[in-house]
Parts: sequence; structure tokens; C-alpha cells
Amino acid sequence: MQVNELERCFINKYQGGFPLVEHPFRAAAEQLNTSEQALEDIVAGLLDKGLLSRFGPLYDAVKLGGGLTLAALSVPENRYEIVSRLVNAYPEVAHNYRREHKLNMWFVLATKTPEDIDTTLASIEQSTGLKVYNFPKHEEFYIGLWLEIAADGSVTTVPVPASSKSGDVEYSIDDVDRKIISVTQSGFPVNVAPFQTIANNIGISSNEVLARLGNMLASGIIRRIGAVPNHYRLGLKANGMTVWDVSDTQVHQLGKTIGQLDCVSHCYIRPRHMPVWPYNLFAMVHGHTRDEVKEKAKQIETLLGDNCKAHEILFSSAILKKTGMRLAA
Repeated sequence: MQVNELERCFINKYQGGFPLVEHPFRAAAEQLNTSEQALEDIVAGLLDKGLLSRFGPLYDAVKLGGGLTLAALSVPENRYEIVSRLVNAYPEVAHNYRREHKLNMWFVLATKTPEDIDTTLASIEQSTGLKVYNFPKHEEFYIGLWLEIAADGSVTTVPVPASSKSGDVEYSIDDVDRKIISVTQSGFPVNVAPFQTIANNIGISSNEVLARLGNMLASGIIRRIGAVPNHYRLGLKANGMTVWDVSDTQVHQLGKTIGQLDCVSHCYIRPRHMPVWPYNLFAMVHGHTRDEVKEKAKQIETLLGDNCKAHEILFSSAILKKTGMRLAA
């Protein structure tokens, strides 16, 4: 789907770094040489058309003291629809994808506490009657899907600009912060004074909302603030989770190298599950076509060299659920 020039400029600039000021659309509009109302209309339109999945803060479940993991099921085809409904019914399930593999359902869990991960996975096992394979993150090398839309409408993945990344200042949230999280995790209001709207919902001042959001951003509780593009709708329809069986003695150093590639949006060490799953390095790669993803995977294969015994690309063939994190407040 094509975007107009103002939509393109907004998406390119404000996937992070959206102004934390009383009238943020006015401030952003000045940077984009447009009017406040025009920019509000643009953002509302992008959300309505599904070109943005969300607009607002991206929260880090782990830094909030919660649990976060990736899990998978091997679902018989004749039960796939009912199992999908059962899994998606859990509010802790933020994303769920069908992938082309024996493990054909992959979902992300975000829970209030780390202990709730095991409880929720056990509940899913009981409700589906299927073994759940848990892939907690052992080490994170990179996370950040930032899209760049060219004037001709083509889309590429690029590194997240340093100016849009969160910091690591120590900060402990309280009950007021939790209320802010509760009303903003699905996105900001799109109006002339969104932070005043949030403040009115909570019963505090807009200045306090801005200060607390700023503190959470500085601490990394919020990864970044801005537009979350729907990469599928914008043309990156080939979503490949590349997985690699890498020497345990080399995986840390090689993971750092792979995580620095422009084509990789997420890169982690996760556990093996022998004999079903021999892979310990995960790297998400996006492209317009499967051939494009395969070419990018070849770059990774070359860098890993003899340290990699085997690899696969698990292409996603359906989005079963995509709501983003819904963290309990």
C-alpha cells in the first residue's frame, strides 16, 4: 500500500523520539513543515488504514518486573483453528504467528511477574493438550524494527537511530506509573493535547504525565515512543525467523556480530530443545519476498561460517494475534 509524502516523512522520522511536550503534534508538525491538524489527521488515518499497528510507547515487560518469553507448539492441522482460539484467548499472549515448521505455532507471552510465565504455559498445555516448548531469552543482542520508506514507496529495515533509543537511568515505578502504563500501552490519544487527556483519565496533571513518561523512557522501561508501522501492510510481507545451531563457545561473539546487521530486527540466544530443536541463535529478518529473506540469511550463514552446524528459516504464513504487550497494571 502506498503512502503520501507527509505520511512517509512522518513514519520515517517518528518511529521513536515523538516529542514529550504539552502539544506534541504541534511540535512534530513544525519539524515536518505541516500543520498540527494535518498531522493529527495523518496519524489517525494511518491507524485507521492499518498502516500503523499502534502509536505511543513501547514498554519493556522485563524492566517493569514482569515475565517475557517466546513459546511454540506443534499443532495437528485438524486442530489448528481451535488451538489458535484457545491460545489467543489468553491476555498474556501478545503476538501469535503460524510458521512453516513442525513447531507451527509461535507466540510471545508477557506476564505480570516472571513466575507467571510458567503458570501460564502450564495452563496453555492443559487447555490445548499439547506440549509447550519454552524459549526464554538468554541474551539479547539487538531489538528494534525501524523502517525507512523511500520516495518510490520501497521499504527497508535500518538501525534504530541513537536519538530515539531509551536510556538506562535507574527508576522504580509506582502506582501512578502503573496507571499511566495501563491507559497508554495500547497507544496515545490522537488529539491536540494527548497528555492532558491521559492526565484527565488518571486524575493528575499533564506535567506529571510528561515527567513520568520521560523517566520511564530514560530508564529503558519505555524502549521508544512513536509510530509502530505495520511492516506487512507496508510491503515487507516475507517474515523469516532464522534459527542457527551455533557453537556454544562462539555464540556470544557471533550473536553480537549478527545483531549489528541492518537486515536483522531481533537477535537473541535462546535454549535448544533436543532432539526437536537444535538451534540456539535466533535472528528475525524481513523482506518483500522470500527470496530476499533467503539472500539475507546467506549473509548470516557466511558470517557464522564453520561455527554453524545447521540452520532453518521459519517463514510466517499467518498472523494469528498481534495486539502488542498488555501488561497488568
